[in-house]
Amino acid sequence: MGFQLPAYQPPDFHLPPLTHAPLAVFKAVVRAGVAPDDYHATSIFPEYFHLGPGQWVLAAPSRMDCVVVRSPDHTLAVKEFRRLQPGDLVAVGRRENGEDGIWVHATGFAVTTDNGPEKFAFRGSRTRETSFSIDYDELYALLRHEREHGVVVWVLGPAVVFDRDARAAFCGLIADGFVDALLAGNALATHDIEGALFGTALGQELYRKRPAAQGHYKHLDALNRVRGAGSIRQAVQEGLIADGIMKGLVEREIPFVLAGSIRDDGPMPEVVADAYDAQDQMRAIISQATTIIGLATQLHTIATGNLSPSFIVDPRFGVRPVYFYAVDMSEFAVSKLADRGSLSAKSILTNVQDFVVTLHRGLQR
Repeated sequence: MGFQLPAYQPPDFHLPPLTHAPLAVFKAVVRAGVAPDDYHATSIFPEYFHLGPGQWVLAAPSRMDCVVVRSPDHTLAVKEFRRLQPGDLVAVGRRENGEDGIWVHATGFAVTTDNGPEKFAFRGSRTRETSFSIDYDELYALLRHEREHGVVVWVLGPAVVFDRDARAAFCGLIADGFVDALLAGNALATHDIEGALFGTALGQELYRKRPAAQGHYKHLDALNRVRGAGSIRQAVQEGLIADGIMKGLVEREIPFVLAGSIRDDGPMPEVVADAYDAQDQMRAIISQATTIIGLATQLHTIATGNLSPSFIVDPRFGVRPVYFYAVDMSEFAVSKLADRGSLSAKSILTNVQDFVVTLHRGLQR
């Protein structure tokens, strides 16, 4: 199965209602961190602002639940409320079809088919009974395309490293060039390194699943050894970490963000303790992403979804979609992502360890 980016269909600003739309209105921030009344909040979709006669400007890079700030040169920036400073000019108006000089373009990548929607049909939603064969084939084609033309960001929960074959398969994805950045928490790094040092994850053998002697010490010993080395990077350079995901990332200089949590042990030295600092670092990576895949981590995947628009402006392809996959055994986890506004996310309901192994094998064909 081949892959081709869908063509983006921009709005036609020469047709009603946009031909007679007023200019967008911007009001100055008075108090730092506080938007003016009637501020316009961004969505996941491309959004255009009427800045002059016939001049509609796309706000990018974007993210949902932010505001749009106009600079003196008429460029637009999408900013979090916490970044607003007195004097910033914020777009106001909550009508999205041109009435306030704002157009939210939700149909830029709409796909038409010969078969219209049925009035009544079975299996309209994705569940654990859904067949996912075509999703795997589409993902193989997408990832091969993205390896040459995109940026693939992975969001990993620790379950990926709780199994020997899944951990090895993800290392294979790194080695084969299918990983451009990784977002995770302290647990992913800790248990991956525990696996490298002791062959366990949370005190259980990676392959046989047998509890190790004094297994509850293993992840703490892994943390302690890396903290003694000073950093994960230093531990890799010293040869302390012989294999695994973190080693692969460090050796290939692939960026990663480990966002801290109140639950963390240790934590690993690279863990970003400040939540907003972690958010900033995650957004810097996500703003370049063309495909995002979240594996068995509800909170990190939802956080990433909230930071991700449905599009990116690529210098080679123009406006193109950002593909977002959420992989989990729990229907609740993936539906929660959609409930939080990430409507463009595609779910695959399966054991994440089987998913990684199957994906790696499929990409080797």
